[in-house]
Amino acid sequence: MKSFSRKSLIVLFLLFHIDSFGNDIYEFKDSYQEQRFFSLIDEIRCPKCTSGSLASSDAPVSKDLKDRIYFMILDEKSDQEIKDFVIQRYGKESDYNPSFSENLLLWLMPLIFFISIIIFFGLKKRI
Repeated sequence: MKSFSRKSLIVLFLLFHIDSFGNDIYEFKDSYQEQRFFSLIDEIRCPKCTSGSLASSDAPVSKDLKDRIYFMILDEKSDQEIKDFVIQRYGKESDYNPSFSENLLLWLMPLIFFISIIIFFGLKKRI
């Protein structure tokens, strides 16, 4: 059996290690920090993508933001402090869970619509 040439070994080495170049490895002190990190990157939109979260994005700005969140977690910043930083930097649209007070009309619209229909049909029956 013929042995592999030097070029074949290099190609095989690159093929087996190509996946390791694309994955970011974050090391945390404990599993709670790791859970917070993955929860936060699921709740924050990618600034470049139209509707994707940071977790689903490979954009350079997304990677930078993930790194920033990682270091903020290591610095023991709270989830709210991290979200406030992201909102201040990239706008309110970057948060998947907007506050109730800012979207009051949006949250109450189904109730207003339902009451309007009841009033409309109630008046229609009387006429």
